[in-house]
Amino acid sequence: MIPFKNYSACTSMIVGKKASIDGSIMIARNEDSKSSWPKNYVIHPHQEFNDDQQFSSTDNDFKMPLPHVRGSYSATPEWTDKFGLFEENGFNEYGVAMSATESTYTNELALGADPLEKDGIGEEAMITVVLPYVKTARAGVKRLGTIIEHYGTSESNGILFADKNEAWYMETAGGHRWVAVKIPDDSYAVIANQTAIQEIDFDDPQNYLWSTNIRQFVQENHLNPDQTGRTFNFRKIFGTATLADTYYNTPRVWYGLKLFSPEQSYEPVDQDMPFFNRANRKLSVFDVQDFLSSHYQGTPYDPIGEGSEADKHRYRPISLAKTQEAHILQIRPSMPLGASGIQWLAMGVAAQSTFVPFYAGATDTPQAYQNASGQYAPDQAYWTYKLAGVLVDPHYIEFGPKLNEAKQQLRIRFQQLVKQTDRVAKELSNIELENYLTKVNFDNSRIALTAYQKLISRLVTAATDFSPINFKQDVNL
Repeated sequence: MIPFKNYSACTSMIVGKKASIDGSIMIARNEDSKSSWPKNYVIHPHQEFNDDQQFSSTDNDFKMPLPHVRGSYSATPEWTDKFGLFEENGFNEYGVAMSATESTYTNELALGADPLEKDGIGEEAMITVVLPYVKTARAGVKRLGTIIEHYGTSESNGILFADKNEAWYMETAGGHRWVAVKIPDDSYAVIANQTAIQEIDFDDPQNYLWSTNIRQFVQENHLNPDQTGRTFNFRKIFGTATLADTYYNTPRVWYGLKLFSPEQSYEPVDQDMPFFNRANRKLSVFDVQDFLSSHYQGTPYDPIGEGSEADKHRYRPISLAKTQEAHILQIRPSMPLGASGIQWLAMGVAAQSTFVPFYAGATDTPQAYQNASGQYAPDQAYWTYKLAGVLVDPHYIEFGPKLNEAKQQLRIRFQQLVKQTDRVAKELSNIELENYLTKVNFDNSRIALTAYQKLISRLVTAATDFSPINFKQDVNL
C-alpha cells in the first residue's frame, strides 16, 4: 500500500453551470493538513518583468523559468514558506479559477513503469506557476500538462480549473502521465483522495485532454486490466482500490451521492461509484458549503452523532480538525468580469468556521488574513475561527447550537450582501469596480470576524460552568 502523505488529504466538489441553481460554475475543496497550520489570503498584483524569471521550490529542487508577464491572482499560501508556498486556490485577472490539489495515488504497477520524479512539480508549486499565466481553464490544463510531461511530478494529484464557460478536472499519474475531463454542464462530481476519472474518449478532444502517447505507454507496459482492451478507464489503469481507500476515501464520495443523488444505491465501501453524477435538484453555493462542512450527519458514522463508538470512528469524515481552509470558487457568467468570481473562504475547519464571500476583482485583502503566525494570535482570521472551534469541541452538545446559530445568521447576511453588491457592481466602471469590491471584501471580513468574536465571548462565558472544580452547593445548606 502506498503510504498517505501528511498534507493535502482533501475533499473536492465540482458543479456544472446547468447543475447549479443560478447558472454558476463552482469548484470547491477542503485543504487538509495539520490541526494547527494557518493560512493567509493574499492578492498578487499584475507585474511585467524585464529580467528572466524563475520559480525555485523550497519543498524540493523543482525549478522552471516563468514568463515575463504575470497576471494578478489571489491565493491562500501557508503562514510560512519554509516548506513550500502551497498557494492552493484562487482567481486570476482573466477570470480563471484554479484549486490545487486533491491528493491521489498511483498504483504500484503503473509506478513501476513511470516512477514519480523526486524533484518534479508538486502541489506546493502548481498554483504559482500556472494560474497567473493562463486565460482559460482549458489553457490551465494544457500548461500544467506540459510542465508535468517535461519536468515530471513528485506526487499524484487532482487539479480543478474553471472559467465562465466550463469546469475541468485533471489528474496526474506516475511521474509524467495525466488526463483531464470537462465536467458536463448538467452534472456534479465529488472526489476524495482517490483517482476518480474513469473512461477517456480519445475521439472527443473537446471534452477530454491527455498526455502525449498515454495510450501507447499503457499498451507497451501492459497496464490496462480490461480483458477486451477496448476501454481506457483511467481509474482502473492508474488508480488504487485498497482497503485503506474503503475507510479513508470512498465513504466521502458515498456521502456526497447520499446528499445530492439519494436514489443511487451504494455502500460507503463501494469502489465503482460514478465520477459524473446528476443531482436530484439544482445545487446552490449552500449545498456545496454543507458538503464541505459535513461529517456524515444523519448516519451512524457521524463522530458527534448517536452511533456506536466503532461506527462513529469507522470512516474519515469530510470536515475534520486538520482542515486548514475550505474554499468555493464560484463563477457567475452573467456578471462583469471583476464581480463574476467569488472566492468563498472558510479559514480553519469548515464545520466550525464560516464561508466569507470575497470578490475576485478586489486589489487587496484584509490585514487579519495576511501574515499569519504559527501560534495563536487573537487578531488573525485563521486563529479567530480556530479558537471558536476549540471552545466548541469539548462541549459539542451544549455549544453546537450556539455555533450553528452564528453560522446560519452569517449565511443569510452574506446572501443579502452579495445581492446588494451585485446590483451596484453592474453600474460601475473598471477602476470604480476594483475599489468598490475591495471595500466590500474588507466589510465582509469585518462582519464575519465580529460575529465570531461575539460567539467566542458567549462560549467562554458559558464554558466557565463546565469546570471540573465547580461545585454546586445544596440549596438547603
